[in-house]
Amino acid sequence: MTARNWGVLMVLCGAIFLEGIDVAMLNVALPAIRAELGMSTGELQWVMSAYVLGYGGFMLVGGRAADLFGRRRMFIGWLAVFLLFSGLGGLASDGWMLIVARFVTGVAAAFMTPAGLSIITTSFEEGPQRNRALLVYSGTAAGGFSIGLVVGGLLTAIGWRWVFFAPVAMSFLILVGALTLVPESPQPERRAGRVDVAGGVAITAAIVLLVLGVERATHTSIESTLITFAAGGALLAAFVAVERRATAPLVRLGIFRSASLLRTNAIGMLLFSGFFGFQFMVVLYLQELRGWSTLQTSFALIALGLDAVLAPTLTPWLVRRFGNARLIFGGMLLSALGYAMFLPLGVDWTYAAMAPSLIMLGVGLALVYGPLTIVATDGVEDSEQGLAGGLLYTSFQFGAALGLAGAAAVNVAAPGTPLDGFRAALAVPFAAALIATSISAFSLRTGRRREPIPA
Repeated sequence: MTARNWGVLMVLCGAIFLEGIDVAMLNVALPAIRAELGMSTGELQWVMSAYVLGYGGFMLVGGRAADLFGRRRMFIGWLAVFLLFSGLGGLASDGWMLIVARFVTGVAAAFMTPAGLSIITTSFEEGPQRNRALLVYSGTAAGGFSIGLVVGGLLTAIGWRWVFFAPVAMSFLILVGALTLVPESPQPERRAGRVDVAGGVAITAAIVLLVLGVERATHTSIESTLITFAAGGALLAAFVAVERRATAPLVRLGIFRSASLLRTNAIGMLLFSGFFGFQFMVVLYLQELRGWSTLQTSFALIALGLDAVLAPTLTPWLVRRFGNARLIFGGMLLSALGYAMFLPLGVDWTYAAMAPSLIMLGVGLALVYGPLTIVATDGVEDSEQGLAGGLLYTSFQFGAALGLAGAAAVNVAAPGTPLDGFRAALAVPFAAALIATSISAFSLRTGRRREPIPA
């Protein structure tokens, strides 16, 4: 790759690192935010949920917008919005202000992230060059989340508002780099009035309601949850009906005829479901049952960030040697084993007893995350690369919400001691990894053969 190619890649990696570190730092800062703003548990939960709703709900529209209105324009414009509202979050004097700021920040990330991914998939030549770029990109994303846990603990010790101000400085530098290095992307021909507004409204509302239903499942009645899911399902059906009749659909439904694409997104959803559910339970176990400090917990979980080191170094060689399908299967199998080793959790486990599982999960993520991103965009026309990225990241976000809600629900409902609750909840990520492993086994049949996306 040329020096300019590396420069473009570093800018895009900076943006995905920013998104990961922003979420991780906020996780660590929540107790301090509650103490200063006097927020109830329900309000505090919405500080996280508002971001997930904005991110997951608008991701598919954001990905398609990159295809329709220009990837560079979407990336730079929404990066500026991300910068602005991250700073406003740090200035919040009341809980509702912080919640609104987090929702808009999530929406900005939903437009910025698939635009960045599609810039990579359309700027780098398909094959080893693109694969290397995507593996570096995915490793940076994982590294942002892991490093954010530690940095968030350090910044919160100074003052929780720095958790919001620090990303402002970083996003400003990325914005300057993007204006300088990221090339203009070709914009497809569009006639006025051909943008599928009805489809965009329907799918956004549907995903927001489905994610909302998952997020609130443990905090509201089963009747309310079922009504929310039913409304989301009805809007999803309406979206399909709109797309079938639209002359220029937001999402070409033929893309879903690819079994490879469906498998990839299902594995992505289950990967994040297990990973986020596991991390949530382990954080609670270490802090609430064991009495570990925030900083101790952050350093303990940094082993999960091995992906940041392995993805750009070891994984490219493994992809060339064994192929994406085998790496995804092997990584999910290793993850399932890592979760299984954590199931007999003890009340007095040493870190040495936990470390093998954490290391295995970090390695498993390195084997799956990057190759999954490659497969999700492989064989997709340039005009739909933003859509493919939006589908993948929507699966990631929905999976994360599902894993968190599922693990929390099992933890609360499990009878016995708090330790029994943690053990029961850890079965959720284990089950998700087993299902993902089974799905990925089907990809081994196609091996190195690429399945084209139906026209």
